[in-house]
Order: sequence, then structure tokens, then C-alpha cells
Amino acid sequence: MTESLQPGGVVLDADELEIRWADAWRPEQVAERLAGIGAPWCVAAGWALDLFRAEPSRKHGDLEIAVPVEGFAEIRRRFPEYVFDAVGSGRVWPRAGAQTLAATHQTWVRDPVSDQYLFDVFREPHEGGTWVCRRDERVRLPYDAIIERTADGIPYLVPELVLLFKAKATRPKDQADFEGVLPLLDPPRRNRLRGWLELIHPGHPWLAELAG
Repeated sequence: MTESLQPGGVVLDADELEIRWADAWRPEQVAERLAGIGAPWCVAAGWALDLFRAEPSRKHGDLEIAVPVEGFAEIRRRFPEYVFDAVGSGRVWPRAGAQTLAATHQTWVRDPVSDQYLFDVFREPHEGGTWVCRRDERVRLPYDAIIERTADGIPYLVPELVLLFKAKATRPKDQADFEGVLPLLDPPRRNRLRGWLELIHPGHPWLAELAG
């Protein structure tokens, strides 16, 4: 899957996006709708870290889940009343067609009645049951190694991978997430994150803290 700028699409400014994400779902709402689904999926990004911590740390402006690209159709069938907009290169393609979906990895689920966005689906590269990191295909792991579950059974991406994705362009909230989760990471998790950072983001400032 190669993300590139496709013809068309619309640009939404920050204020409009904040308004249209105001009714974003929580993880349990998505988990209820996806109960019993065959495709592996998990909550990603900031919400995943809060599920790992088993407590809220901050307000979340949206909700992201990750699914293998081949499992996206199964996810989509669970939400027939909503539409799926592709997102990439700072643009949104409402009701995206196959070509635009193939060129992007994000899909925002939208209520066509209210025009509100509910959650974001990351369509991830994979080879069969092996997840492939879209940042660097050298990082490959079986799905059962990247997904953990809360006591209520909600699947979430392991925190060391969440932080790896947050490391590329660290914003204040990403730094706060790292500092908040770091004390909870055991040595194996720290070692995995350190190894991935050394591979993909050599010299990253988090490496010094992980070595401590």
C-alpha cells in the first residue's frame, strides 16, 4: 500500500475537524459492534495506551483502530449505516472508491445523517497472519504478539508499538504519553521499543531514557 496524493479530496481545517470529531466513539462502542469478527483488530494510538494503563490519562479527540487491509471489508460490513471516507496527504475523500482506498491507509467512519466522524480505521499491511509495520517492513510480528486485551476483552495494540508510531513526529501529547507509560514498561517491552527505535529512528531522544 503506497500513500500518494490522489485527485480530488477536500481539506478540512482544524476547527472544523474538532467539531466533526466531537462525538467520537469510545473503545467499548466499537468492540461491541465487532464482537465475534474473524479479522484481527485492535484499538491503536492514545486510546490503546489508556487501555494498557487501565485508566484514562487525557481527553482523546478521536478513536483509532487497526485492522489488516484484507480484513477491512469484514469490518466495513459491521457498520452498514455509516460511510467510510479515505484520508491522506491532508485531504479527505468522502465515500472513497477502491483506487483511493488502495493509495491511503486511514479511513474515517462517518454518520451520513449528522456528518460526524465516529472512529478511524487504519488499514495495515500484512502477509497472512503476520503484521508488517508500514513505517519499516523489516518489523514483522504475528498478530498474537502485537494485540493484548483489557479485562473486558477489548483488544489494543501493545504500548511499545504505539510509542514507536508516536516517535516519528513527536507532539507534546506524544511526549506526555511516553513519559506516562515509560514507568509501566517492563524490561522486555523497553528492549523491544529501544530496538525498533534504533532501527527506524536512530538517535531518537527517547533512546536515552529507555536505556536508563
